[in-house]
Amino acid sequence: MVTRTEWLDAGLELLATEGAPAITIERLTDQLGVTKGSYYHHFGSAGGFKAALMEYFEAQYTTRLIDTIDAEDAKPRAKLEHLLRLVLADPDSAALEIAVRAWALQDPEVRAAQERVDEARTAYLKELCRGLGADVDPDRYAQLLYLILIGAEQVLPPVERTDLREIYNLTLRLID
Repeated sequence: MVTRTEWLDAGLELLATEGAPAITIERLTDQLGVTKGSYYHHFGSAGGFKAALMEYFEAQYTTRLIDTIDAEDAKPRAKLEHLLRLVLADPDSAALEIAVRAWALQDPEVRAAQERVDEARTAYLKELCRGLGADVDPDRYAQLLYLILIGAEQVLPPVERTDLREIYNLTLRLID
């Protein structure tokens, strides 16, 4: 039997590689090699799956990272640098982020989930930046860091992760 997590991982993979229209029960059951009964057992409906998928996206790509950094006994600068390393370590996350944002433009439920994610991420960055004691507006600096990531994922071709690391290193020098 396929677990709920396996269904959600398959959904995120389809979303990242083929976009929201590809997330159908038929595609998921074919990919996982199971019947529709397992899908309905875990999610009840397509709407239930979509809601669970967005919650899972938020948990894996926002909450998990924040919890990892929060668990550290480190200064805000070290936490910020570690967070940036974690975000840039996953080369496949950019495709997923783009797909979720594209879906959010067409679906109000996904848009609400994306807004929650963006708010949580920027709030956490602001919290870290306020602890830096740098001679910059910490809230604007946090927004700058987040916008660099989002923008780097949206331009075509996307900014390579190694180049993005260099851009972040340059940006971090603003607070030295």
